[in-house]
Amino acid sequence: MDASQIRIAAVGTALPDPPIDNAMLARQFGMNDLWEQWVDGFIGTRTRHLAVDISTGEQRFTLADLGETAARKALDSAGLDALDVDLMIFSTATPDQLMPTTGNVVADRLEINGIPTYQIQSGCSGAVQALELARTVLAAGQHQTALVIGGDVCARYYDTTADLRTMPPGEMVNRVLFGDGAGAAVLTTEPVPNSVAIRGITTRLVGLGRAPGQTLEWFGLTDRDGRAAVVEDYKAIEELIPAMAGEVMAELLDSLDWRADELDFLLPPQLSGRMTQRIVAQLPPTGAREISCVVETGNTGNGLPYLQLERLLEQMKAGERAIGIAVESSKWINAGYALERV
Repeated sequence: MDASQIRIAAVGTALPDPPIDNAMLARQFGMNDLWEQWVDGFIGTRTRHLAVDISTGEQRFTLADLGETAARKALDSAGLDALDVDLMIFSTATPDQLMPTTGNVVADRLEINGIPTYQIQSGCSGAVQALELARTVLAAGQHQTALVIGGDVCARYYDTTADLRTMPPGEMVNRVLFGDGAGAAVLTTEPVPNSVAIRGITTRLVGLGRAPGQTLEWFGLTDRDGRAAVVEDYKAIEELIPAMAGEVMAELLDSLDWRADELDFLLPPQLSGRMTQRIVAQLPPTGAREISCVVETGNTGNGLPYLQLERLLEQMKAGERAIGIAVESSKWINAGYALERV
């Protein structure tokens, strides 16, 4: 089957309630009004949803919980059930456990069995990698319906009693940058009316010789050695990602022979409110409507493209085109996809 005819039939998402604003974070971590103003001005994210109760440190939702909820919503929206799924792919940087995979835990809860399942370990580009894998497998002709799920729960890596005043910027920024959430999409080979065709996808490792922009450790009981669980090189990300996003956009447009002014929607990388603004400002002008949500949700990693797609599907009309971009900073991966409502 022609891969450009693979379609997204439905999308579902899940965010843990309630949203946590910057004032609540400031109170929890004993920071002053100036810190809250710094978050608003430098990061630009107003709220985020956390799977952890920041007052007690108790984890209220696992990644499997969020993934299951998102998957059920996507299947319900598509008018399908678990028996209709013959391929499942899960992507995350923060699995609940190394084994069993979170994807297979979710499959068990959905009563999915006897089909190929995969789990991709990746950061912000993981959702696009999962979509690419699902599209490729479906195009081979042996499967018809894929359930693709992605999400992250970052808050469980953070010490809610930590003193942010003594924390290096590379660690502190993660307390305000990230949120928790998951999303899911149903892909099909069937010509579903009013669905969205995936016209093109690209994912490329571009990190040769570049130091990691983000490090996420998986600690055992004896190997911490004073290392932080999560470190972010925000300055490197600020410097590199706008140009990388432009490379993704150019590659997709060239491969499809689309012009920038033919785009109706743009789904830019969702690192933070301010960073997304900078990225969009440096992309070629398109006149396209921007679909962004990071200001309200925080950076939910593998969940974010689905949050954008959910908003896109509510607005996209027949014949309209969209490009989505995701860039992973851990070892630098360019990723993106092109969609058309058919």
